[in-house]
Amino acid sequence: MHDRLFNAVDARTDDLVALTADLIRFPTVNPPGEAYRPCAEYVGERLKKRGFGIEYVRGEGAPGDSDRYPRINVVARFDGRAPGPCVHFNSHIDVVEAGDGWSLDPFAGIVRDGRVWGRGACDMKGGLAASIIAVEAFMEAYPDFPGSIEISGTVDEESGGFGGVAHLAKLGYFSKPKVDHVIIPEPLNKDRICLGHRGVWWAEIETKGEIAHGSMPFLGDNAVRHMGAVLAAFEEELFPALDAKRTTMPVVPEGARRSTLNLNSIHGGQTEDFRPGLPSPNVPDWCRLTIDRRFLLEEKIEDVKSEVTSILERLKHERPKFDYEIRDLMEVQPTMTERDAPVVRAVAQGIMEIFEREPDYVISPGTYDQKHVARIGHLFDCIAYGPGILDLAHRPDEWVGIDDMVQSAKVMAVGLDMLLRGGRGG
Repeated sequence: MHDRLFNAVDARTDDLVALTADLIRFPTVNPPGEAYRPCAEYVGERLKKRGFGIEYVRGEGAPGDSDRYPRINVVARFDGRAPGPCVHFNSHIDVVEAGDGWSLDPFAGIVRDGRVWGRGACDMKGGLAASIIAVEAFMEAYPDFPGSIEISGTVDEESGGFGGVAHLAKLGYFSKPKVDHVIIPEPLNKDRICLGHRGVWWAEIETKGEIAHGSMPFLGDNAVRHMGAVLAAFEEELFPALDAKRTTMPVVPEGARRSTLNLNSIHGGQTEDFRPGLPSPNVPDWCRLTIDRRFLLEEKIEDVKSEVTSILERLKHERPKFDYEIRDLMEVQPTMTERDAPVVRAVAQGIMEIFEREPDYVISPGTYDQKHVARIGHLFDCIAYGPGILDLAHRPDEWVGIDDMVQSAKVMAVGLDMLLRGGRGG
């Protein structure tokens, strides 16, 4: 049905591989936000040669933005021969640090064994490259298409997306009538459609104390011991309660179908800035715990917070001198696009044509930039679909399969045809 389109993608396989490798070679590590501008300009220059209008939008005022590390996003748009809806492919260009344990150079963009290797290969420069190839193949196969196509490379997804999609959404880049459908090529596997994600609440809990000499702790008040009581209560009460909660959302992996709480970090007493230095002989007068609570569609955010604050309030009445502060760091509601939404049906058609079966429909355990499209742009026809295995993200020797990228590009191209031309093929 889409032989012309598939042939156009296949003819670009070498270009797809080279594009992915080139993108990996930009060490767009976040934090702090290295190489954002040259990577964005590389994408912009390529699409400019294909006739796209190009905008570079800096996330001014966003966390981390500075003259040294400017948050540079690229947005490319091509208007077809007649009015129609706009399909937007959004990919983040930032990657996490390489870390240790690599058997190859993480930023060399090495091609071998049918894979492209490097930091960001699957998360998600392979997805960005596949979406660009899908769009270019579509434009060659059906040059008279109606509507518009946008491709964006945005920053800071790994740190919340505030300088990227959130900033652009505030400026109207992810709202109707400018954009109608959004596909985010995150690595959720080539035959699965990700409809959304769990909710998240990040918070910082600080227990208070009173400094004193470590040889006479009875003269002070130990904030670390107070935090120990908090942790004990979490272990005895909160974790078992969360383990008992289940969702009807199709979250993957299976363990993420429960409510979860991660203790991200804990610090107390004298800072460790001077290590390896000498220990402090002081009673710690503060202790801070950062928590990462992921919650389900069936839960209300006020109940999620109350589960924590009720424990803290009880300890305040039970423990002498116990005092605390709690500060919200981030709050995002769960989101799930409907199965019969236009963008879901369009991409599902592509999966059925390529793989000859219905797609799996899943929910991500963690958030991604769909949260900003929904909460700020109020655009709910949005999914994640792209090549790569999520389990490889953020790990050493990250890779993306070449065949997976080609197949995903074909799926994206069919989805584009369904949304702009009604799937006439030819």
